[in-house]
Amino acid sequence: MAVSEDMSSLFPIFILSVLGLFVIPWTIYRITKAVKRHSRNMHCRCSLCLRSPKYKTSLLTRIGKFSTVGNVTLVLLWMVMTMLVYYIKLKAPGIQPFEPFSILGLDPSASETEIKKAYRKLSILYHPDKNPDPEANKYFVDYISKAYQALTDPVARANFAEWGHPDGRQGMQMGIALPLFLLNIHGAAGGIILLGLVGFGILLPLIIAVVYLSRSSKYTGNFVMRQTLSSYYHFMKPSLAPSKVMDVLIKAAEFMEIPVRRSDDEPLQKLFVIVRSELNLDPKNSKQEQTKFWKQHPALIKTELLLLAHLTRQSAAVSDGLQGDFTHVLCLIPRLLEELMKISMFPRNAEGHGWLRPALGVMELSQSIFQAVPLSARKVSERAAVSGGSLEGVAPFLQLPRFTDSVVKKLGRKKIRSMQDLKELDPKERVKLLITEGGFSEQEAVDVEAVLNIMPAISLDAVCETEGEEGVQEGDIVTLRAWITLKREIGLVTAHPHAPYFPYAKDETYWLLLADVSSNNVWVSQRVTFIDENAAISQASTAIQDSLEGTGASDGEIHSAVKAAVARVKAGSRLVMVKFQAPSEGIYNLTAFCLSDTWIGCDKKLNIKFKVGKKTRTTVTMEESALLENGEHDEDANEDDVGDYDEEYESEYSEDEDDEDSNTKNAKSSKESTNKLKDVSDGSTSSGVDSDEDDR
Repeated sequence: MAVSEDMSSLFPIFILSVLGLFVIPWTIYRITKAVKRHSRNMHCRCSLCLRSPKYKTSLLTRIGKFSTVGNVTLVLLWMVMTMLVYYIKLKAPGIQPFEPFSILGLDPSASETEIKKAYRKLSILYHPDKNPDPEANKYFVDYISKAYQALTDPVARANFAEWGHPDGRQGMQMGIALPLFLLNIHGAAGGIILLGLVGFGILLPLIIAVVYLSRSSKYTGNFVMRQTLSSYYHFMKPSLAPSKVMDVLIKAAEFMEIPVRRSDDEPLQKLFVIVRSELNLDPKNSKQEQTKFWKQHPALIKTELLLLAHLTRQSAAVSDGLQGDFTHVLCLIPRLLEELMKISMFPRNAEGHGWLRPALGVMELSQSIFQAVPLSARKVSERAAVSGGSLEGVAPFLQLPRFTDSVVKKLGRKKIRSMQDLKELDPKERVKLLITEGGFSEQEAVDVEAVLNIMPAISLDAVCETEGEEGVQEGDIVTLRAWITLKREIGLVTAHPHAPYFPYAKDETYWLLLADVSSNNVWVSQRVTFIDENAAISQASTAIQDSLEGTGASDGEIHSAVKAAVARVKAGSRLVMVKFQAPSEGIYNLTAFCLSDTWIGCDKKLNIKFKVGKKTRTTVTMEESALLENGEHDEDANEDDVGDYDEEYESEYSEDEDDEDSNTKNAKSSKESTNKLKDVSDGSTSSGVDSDEDDR
């Protein structure tokens, strides 16, 4: 039992070790993540952004940001570990070497007479006949007697000299580091152990599995409900204006779950009056249009009015009772817009092409939401179109602090009709113009300069080619090689956009599209970010090396090309390489778009003339290339397989399609269709993206 008592005292050490196994790595991970997030937290320095709650750095705000469930749990675990260390230091028995001279209180040079004298003195104090205390008895037997024996008995002294103990070599003691009450398996400990085994070994894993499966069956990897993807696919049409994209966006199942209370009626009526001009109601049938609007699902009405309040910068008009729903709607918007973008570019024909106009509409809506600019501000008046004004309307100017329609008109008289005209001015002249013509104060003019300095200038260089072949022929695997370069006046590559009215921090995201404008087809698409430079360097190096190795280039040429690509990435460029299969013979006038999801008027496009010749050489299709890369080969593959992906997707989510389409498509299983839809949500890759995009 003594061994059990000694081992039970090691239980705190056992608990400390178990906690340290995951607390220490978890702490390192969170610190690394926080440092990385802080290093890239470069936001706009204008007074509006500095006053924005999402960028406040007051003590209370820092405490609030730190007081997350994970951080609080981590702090509590470190407190428990600290208490365990203190307890172990006080209570745990220490391992001390056996020193007979020290036990008897003698010097190593003491004579035999002095040893006997010291032993008799200690016997009077600790001998069981003299002292009835059990602890004294234990100390006398374990220490005093053995010390005297080690110094007087020849055998014991020889054992002490060789093994450090008068009894000779000491064996290792084995035990269980558990409290004593758990070692008594015949009492209540048996039930406790049984409950622990059942609870932690069976019930807990079962509960975790049930929760995970129920959530994974309802949500995709991007935390968007599968029902939302189904609705988006059903309502998406080949040609959608941004205002119509808004109608599709609010159909998300997440918005349908927002509660609608009776107390919301009056605040929503007030919001309706404020944002009515943005609803595109027919003025000739105003009453009928309003009646039709209020007959919609209450959750859709609520969501649309809250979004329009944000777009018109009327968040102050949102009542306190609606503030929680208002922030919840805006919190869901970024990932819903991303899924809507993927749905718009999902392959819709045998060639695997998506729709261009809905994609452009989604990007316009995304820019307007993050900049809090109404969609009506993007309309171009006839006078502006004739005079060569901005094709974006006044929307680009409204991104800048204190800019209004009247300020834009005043600047227009000075021949500043586009954002580019304003950027090209000398900074001193621009500040002077804003003060004299726009009525800005000096601080407000400085704020405008801060936003213009952080606004990106995008350049796009793209080419379509076949690796190792001259020209492009039918069926060739074509590579779109595009360099996207981003520059700012302040010299940064990564930065948060100026979006003071959006309540959450947002990283810039760009979409590269290769499209045929005349046919409304998106041939290829790629999501691009400028956050993770290391990932972009790795991706660019690998892509350049693989492409040059296929052409038979020498090691020196490959090394030089990779070195140049790395330098280009560090200078603010990102390489995008996407493969697609060449269509039938002909000349195609394609357009490469680089679209920003946060900035208005920064988009870039490049015309690419794409000539496809008649097939004269043996080519490998995209499907065959993928099979060969995986070490497989299917001799029965045919060209009809190109459209299978689209057919599987539409079999579940296109019940209302035209009869002609339904008669020509084969029905696929619901399980396969669901898996394809999940791939749409999870399969879009990004160039230079940090896989922690979550934290949000």
